[in-house]
Amino acid sequence: MRGKKLILFVAVLMVFSVVTASAQTHKLRRIGVNTFAQIKGKIPTAEVMKTIAERYAGDLKYGFDLANMGDVYLPFMEQLRTASFTEKAIPVGDVFPWMLFRVRNKVKLWEDVQWAGKAPLDVFTFHVLKDNRDYEFVIPKPCGNVALYRVTEKRIIPPPVCGLVVGPAKVNLNEPVNVDMTGSSNASRMEVEVFNAQGAKIQSYIFPAGVTKWQTKFDKPGEYLFKGKATGVDGRISDNLCQTKVLVNAPPICKLWTSCLPCEDYVGKPITFDASGSTDPDGQVVKAVFEITDESGKVIDTFTKTDKPLTWEKTFYQAGKYGINVVVFDDMGAASSNSDPCKIAFDVTQKKLYFLVEAGGGLARGTYTGFFFGRVGLMWNLAPNALDLILRAGGAFFGQGEPWKAFLMADALLNLRLGPALYLDAGLGYTTKEQATRLSGFDLIGALGVNILNQVTSVGSIFAEARLPVITKDRVFDDHYKLLLGFRYIF
Repeated sequence: MRGKKLILFVAVLMVFSVVTASAQTHKLRRIGVNTFAQIKGKIPTAEVMKTIAERYAGDLKYGFDLANMGDVYLPFMEQLRTASFTEKAIPVGDVFPWMLFRVRNKVKLWEDVQWAGKAPLDVFTFHVLKDNRDYEFVIPKPCGNVALYRVTEKRIIPPPVCGLVVGPAKVNLNEPVNVDMTGSSNASRMEVEVFNAQGAKIQSYIFPAGVTKWQTKFDKPGEYLFKGKATGVDGRISDNLCQTKVLVNAPPICKLWTSCLPCEDYVGKPITFDASGSTDPDGQVVKAVFEITDESGKVIDTFTKTDKPLTWEKTFYQAGKYGINVVVFDDMGAASSNSDPCKIAFDVTQKKLYFLVEAGGGLARGTYTGFFFGRVGLMWNLAPNALDLILRAGGAFFGQGEPWKAFLMADALLNLRLGPALYLDAGLGYTTKEQATRLSGFDLIGALGVNILNQVTSVGSIFAEARLPVITKDRVFDDHYKLLLGFRYIF
């Protein structure tokens, strides 16, 4: 009895094993039976096979859900339309994880389908990528079944992205321009090219490994275009727009005008230097720096003007050979070149001999009788703006008759300048007699004057003068001194 039970148990176990094995693997020995899609022709083209996506979209969705791969359905449909089909022969014995059939017009899913035909199975194969996985699908020829052949973990290399930052956006000549490609991603190689305004490539730079920054500069003004490029490990080049522009500022152009050239007889007179005619091609001139140099080239005076007009009025108190050098700056701080026409050499000479005319009124001692006088003379400059020698002569007449009569004066004076407007005269003069009973003789002269008209080429002043007689036995002080008030014009 026990033996029969053992035999029965073994038989049941064998049947269970056969059923289980049959449930795990479906052997497919021939193709074209129970096809998922109706395909005309024995060996249709790949393009005909793609029509399955349009005609059987709902059935495909149902089949993918049966295979628990509903998340792959949409990528399958999208990529099938543009997929590249490859013809392939599946060896006998290869297993498909699943295959879609149609039995009595119902969609069926078989899992673990093994090709058990007598020859390799000719198929169309194509790939669907999703979540770093490569799903390889096949459609047997001539059959409309859809089967998953294999799933491969695939490392999808993301495309390179170029990131380029260049600054400052506007620089002066030979100032650094910083190029930064730190913002690039997925790049194994980065490069930047620089083009001028005419489109010619003038620079290029390949960043060494681990380096993302570069610095350059330009010695010519204009607009420059920077184009960046990032290359991935698979050789793919970034396709996003990666470029920017930098403007290199053009320096201002200096133009200088002087109020005299040559500056003859200009010691003590103001000379105007004017840089207002300077221009800037891409901005405006905002500052001028003036420098005066002596004959040896040493800077003896400077002046900076930051508002318009860009002028400087300079007075030279010594004759000599000088140079004026002007540098102008634009609103970017760029300076003009230190060359002509803003560097001029010039001579300042001093006028030595001047003409002098005087006129006025006075009082003669006696009864303090009034008289009118007029004189002419020459003034010889001995020291610039300090000391002069005056030689003059003239006459005077009274407005009444006897005992007064016209008299003559002849003087030699030193003119001492006490400041820009004040001066003092002192010297010796000779006066003829103004009455028959008086004597001619020498006078000590002193005068104090103030300039009221001070032009570049002439000076006008008023003065008060005292003529004191050099006392002799017959020429007494009380009868011979005179007081004068007059106007002097020097030219």
